Amino acid sequence: MNIFEAIVLGAIQGLTEFLPVSSSGHLVLLQKIFGIAEPMLLFDTLVHVGTLIAVFIVLWNDISTILRRIVQPLTGYLILATIPTVIVALLLKDFIEETFQSAAFLGFSFLFTALALLVSEQVSRFSVRVKPQAAMDWFDALVIGICQAIAIIPGVSRSGLTISGALSRRLNRDFAARFAFLLSIPAILGALILQLKDLAKSGFPPTMDPASMIAGTVTAAVIGFFSIKFMLKIVKTRSFRGFALYMAILGFLVLADQHFFHFFF
Repeated sequence: MNIFEAIVLGAIQGLTEFLPVSSSGHLVLLQKIFGIAEPMLLFDTLVHVGTLIAVFIVLWNDISTILRRIVQPLTGYLILATIPTVIVALLLKDFIEETFQSAAFLGFSFLFTALALLVSEQVSRFSVRVKPQAAMDWFDALVIGICQAIAIIPGVSRSGLTISGALSRRLNRDFAARFAFLLSIPAILGALILQLKDLAKSGFPPTMDPASMIAGTVTAAVIGFFSIKFMLKIVKTRSFRGFALYMAILGFLVLADQHFFHFFF
């Protein structure tokens, strides 16, 4: 992977991490299109760190509020919502890495994301009572956490599924997006720790160029900053139907190529 490819992949990561369209799925797809053969989990983790930097910058007010008063309901809900992801990541680590490399479920994962977005949108639109942040409870957090755990599979959007989970629980749309983005912090840090643990055993991948990884990470951070800003505005006033349609089309195209055309798969 050269620097140009790393910048493109970093830009896609920064854009799609916070839009409900699956950043990991797009990285896998572009890996196939570019014909990149080396393992991508390290690069994927690093560009996620780039988007993590963007989360800290945009949501610093929320983060600083939590840091000033650690013992509060929101902290507990973030911890509870993180637990399902930790369990799935530890139990299915090898399977996740295999699906990331093979992209066997990519088309179906895109379609699943499209369906989840449509269902949550309908539930949210027909909700008579919308719950503010103060009305959130432990079951809401658990549902959102299970959604994030499912989104470990490449092609299933983490932000899309966690926001969908929050909307299905009738949480306020603005808070649903902010909670989903805050929840990305422990998820990304956890992925980084697991990756660093593997690197300590196997060493740095010889085919990975450090300059390319730095370029991809910086690009992901910059694009991610604007992507969060955009998504926080979109989620308040716009429907997810456009994103769902995009994911459905992409899913069918991937399936068609996997089973019939074989241009990239």
